[in-house]
Amino acid sequence: MWRSLASNMLTVLVVLLFLLGGVILWGQSQYTTEGPLESAICLRVPSGSNMSRVSRNLEEQGAINSGPLFRVGVRYAEKAAQLKAGSYLVAAGASMEDIVDQITRGGASSCGTEIVYRVGVTRVLAEVRELDPATNRFVERAEFVPGTDEVPAVYEEKRADADTRYRIALAEGVTSWQVVESLKAMDILDGDAGERPAEGMLAPDSYEVTPGDDRATILAEMQERQLLRINAAWESRSDRAAVTSPEEMLILASIIEKETGVAEERPQVASVFTNRLNRGMRLQTDPTVIYGVTKGEGVLGRGLRQSELRRATPWNTYVIEGLPPTPIANPGMASLMAAIDPDQGDYLFFVADGTGGHAFAVTLDEHNRNVAKWREIEAQRNSN
Repeated sequence: MWRSLASNMLTVLVVLLFLLGGVILWGQSQYTTEGPLESAICLRVPSGSNMSRVSRNLEEQGAINSGPLFRVGVRYAEKAAQLKAGSYLVAAGASMEDIVDQITRGGASSCGTEIVYRVGVTRVLAEVRELDPATNRFVERAEFVPGTDEVPAVYEEKRADADTRYRIALAEGVTSWQVVESLKAMDILDGDAGERPAEGMLAPDSYEVTPGDDRATILAEMQERQLLRINAAWESRSDRAAVTSPEEMLILASIIEKETGVAEERPQVASVFTNRLNRGMRLQTDPTVIYGVTKGEGVLGRGLRQSELRRATPWNTYVIEGLPPTPIANPGMASLMAAIDPDQGDYLFFVADGTGGHAFAVTLDEHNRNVAKWREIEAQRNSN
């Protein structure tokens, strides 16, 4: 009898062990295989949250089938204490394992709200944007000019969210004065900007920042990036370049930057200035005259006067020979490369063509015809 009972108990135990093993294998499979989410979502994990709240949120949004199983998997992976606050873009079909890896690895938020301060040539604009998980594209919620416009309520609301990301985007061709004044107007930053960096020495780029960052530290990062670009560009210069030093390269690149907003035109514009420098011709470029008037402090906001074109300033290339003494803006990498690797060709002139680009010419007669066409376009626009 006892032997029979022991044999039956052993059989039951074996069956239970098999069942338990099957449950564990099933749980592992559910934890690691593709989840039920049909389209991407933005999962927000507030500061102070826990895995129980996260699992309930995921269940409500249809990202997981079982909150308890999710929590068991987290404990089994020993990640229960590694939850990081932030906003996470959870892809369609993400497994529980994928989601746990995302929310415990941390780092920069991958979705949610972003406030971008765009420092442009004519103005500074603050944008409040949110990522739409369905399209993976940002949707603009509000925009305003810091220090001038009324601050939108949504900006104040998102400023209060701990997981809001911040970015400063410098446009190519901005001046150092514009950058410094823009940083002063950004209420998320602290500290004094210090001495204005030299013209041309700030890299047009995108900079991730956080509230409380020091203005002088941000400017130092901008200068460090630009110096790296200058060195890289100078090392790759071609024998067609007319500039003889990194300083001259930076000056010429800033002029190219201000002369054209069409990326593919930069090497052509560079070739015109290179040919003129090689022939001892004056550059005769309006942006240098404008810089002589404004010193880079703001936008001229009108056309140049004949008296300004004739006035002798260190930057007036209608008057001086060769390059001006300093850059006239902060050029991007493409303009730096154009300055040391211009197109081959004999162009000596260019003028606007009415499309946003320029018409290039080898001879003065050809150039004058292009100028006449541009005057006609201007007249037609002014009459409309």
